[in-house]
Amino acid sequence: MKITYYLEVLSSWCYWAEPTWAELKARYAGRVEFEWKIANMRPEDFPTTREQCDWFYRRSEMVMRSPVMLNSGWIDSRQSGVPSAANYVAEAGKDFGVVGDELRLALAHAGEREGKPVAAFDGAIAVAVAATGLAATILRQRAESPEVAARVAASTADFFQHQLTQRPAFVLTSAIGDKAVFSGVVRLEPLVATIEAMLADVAAYAVHRAHFGDPPAA
Repeated sequence: MKITYYLEVLSSWCYWAEPTWAELKARYAGRVEFEWKIANMRPEDFPTTREQCDWFYRRSEMVMRSPVMLNSGWIDSRQSGVPSAANYVAEAGKDFGVVGDELRLALAHAGEREGKPVAAFDGAIAVAVAATGLAATILRQRAESPEVAARVAASTADFFQHQLTQRPAFVLTSAIGDKAVFSGVVRLEPLVATIEAMLADVAAYAVHRAHFGDPPAA
């Protein structure tokens, strides 16, 4: 089976979901395929001031009982109506072999824990270069390319085609055509329960096929 994780790099709820994502990857390594995709937040989904951003941060920190506080300093680097540069830099990293979580996690930490200006390309590229060692000029050229913009637009469209509104979102699909969708869920337990149920069904189908073969022709 496969799990697709739709995220916005500078979403606090995606930040809180990262331990769950890491645990799922460790627990089901070799049994489940994992993929993350960017789902740009709409301009109106972003807070417009640091005060407003802090209000949302305090709420999510309370819900998650977090021992740390998030930093809204990155909001000052965001251009109104423009998607976060951090998303495009994270996506561009894939073209240089950075296909895991390390780059986008570095960007999220720099922005949401340290308040660095990663919503703008200058800040996002600086963090990415420090995290990966990639050349700044080449990485920026790729992050601002039509090809990366098209991929982000396509993955964002996929997110909305699932009729989702909240990030993080997890779409679970199996080889027998089952699908489960979680939107806004950050905790491990419901995802594990669903994965176990779906894997059990896939295994049961395999056992049945081993005993009885393919279905009779119509």
